Amino acid sequence: MGKYFGTDGVRGRANEQLTMEMAIKIGQYLGWYYSQNKLHAKILIGKDTRLSGAMFELALAAGATSTGADVYLLGVCPTPAVSYLVNKEDFDCGIMVSASHNPYYDNGIKVFNHEGVKMEEELLLQIEDYMDGKSEVPLATGEKVGEFFDWKDGLELYMSWLKKIVPVDLTGFKIGVDLANGSATSTAVETLDALGATVEAINSSPNGININLKSGSTHPEGLQRFVVENNLDLGLAFDGDADRLIAVNSDGKLVDGDYILYILGNHLKNVNRLNKNMVVTTVMANLGLYKALDRSKIDYIQTPVGDKYVFEEMDKNNYFLGGEQSGHIIFYENAVTGDGLLTALKLLECMKDTGKSIQELSEGLFIYPQLLENVRVADKNVVLNDPEINAEVEAVAAELGSDGRILVRPSGTEPLIRVMVEAATDELCAHYVSRVTDLIKQKGYAA
Repeated sequence: MGKYFGTDGVRGRANEQLTMEMAIKIGQYLGWYYSQNKLHAKILIGKDTRLSGAMFELALAAGATSTGADVYLLGVCPTPAVSYLVNKEDFDCGIMVSASHNPYYDNGIKVFNHEGVKMEEELLLQIEDYMDGKSEVPLATGEKVGEFFDWKDGLELYMSWLKKIVPVDLTGFKIGVDLANGSATSTAVETLDALGATVEAINSSPNGININLKSGSTHPEGLQRFVVENNLDLGLAFDGDADRLIAVNSDGKLVDGDYILYILGNHLKNVNRLNKNMVVTTVMANLGLYKALDRSKIDYIQTPVGDKYVFEEMDKNNYFLGGEQSGHIIFYENAVTGDGLLTALKLLECMKDTGKSIQELSEGLFIYPQLLENVRVADKNVVLNDPEINAEVEAVAAELGSDGRILVRPSGTEPLIRVMVEAATDELCAHYVSRVTDLIKQKGYAA
């Protein structure tokens, strides 16, 4: 990771860690970089609904046009719409202004290359050098100055593509959607309605400061109640930029990414679409998922935490299905990034094709109780290399055996050690987590 760009772009509090000046610089470098061998580069910009979105959108556009690019503004849209359209409509690159599931006062800038994949590290480092004044780019003059255009038609192209690749007739389905007052407000209801579903929406009135507020995939409690109270077949909770999905079955129970990978892994296998019989997960997937996939005779592989690593594994080996417990699911046959609405359509297609409810499709998967505790430390590496702590972790793993597991890892963005245990009961989880966290604290490593 670079100085500004993490695994998911630049992110921080608007006008504090992430400023308008930074956005202008990012736009300027990308506009210059892609306009070097043509009159005007072609750059696509989308945003979610947070208050600072327009400020960063226009700052990026001003920067890019000042160095020669033509900029197309997609407006409020899901992140995966930018990823799809960049490649489909031959843009040089795409930019999404969003902080995903973060509160409204944060924002972020995520950059996609021509193929709709997260931008290569080499170019991001060049952008950072320009942001720090270590390099210069010329401003455009005369006919080289770019223009920007409102391009609302892009969303129609994206929704048409979704309906084409999952042409399922949803007549008779009663669906509840929690739009998190975010990007999904631009596409979800319209797409599901066009496919014949009866759709009822909550958290569908963004005002700039209510994105993700007690809503969406990180706070699905309201949708759980809503589904039960309204006797709905399925609930769909999106995050702020609509690249993740957490579902709710008709009993109001959560269906997270592990359930989705299990359900769709089995379905794709049954219809001979699970390439190489492989599901890609991260190390945070539940032990129960692995045991269930074993019973289904489906292979799996683990990557580090982060959709970036899931995609890299899928891209390298042409695996069709992968994702995270958080609901970030990638269908590599169709897309190169997670897409909440595509995931929803795939789930509904599975229900329609099999004639089964989500409860029936979930049979065979027991999710082990899981407890995660973070310990703030001064030096993550010292803790992870301590022989006594490693011995204790190994002892816990041995005691858990095949009926549980322990995972100790550093946070990628904060000075934290994360201790996660899965076991048969919540009590066992608490017992084994505390054995490790107490030792870390007793040795004086806690900050």
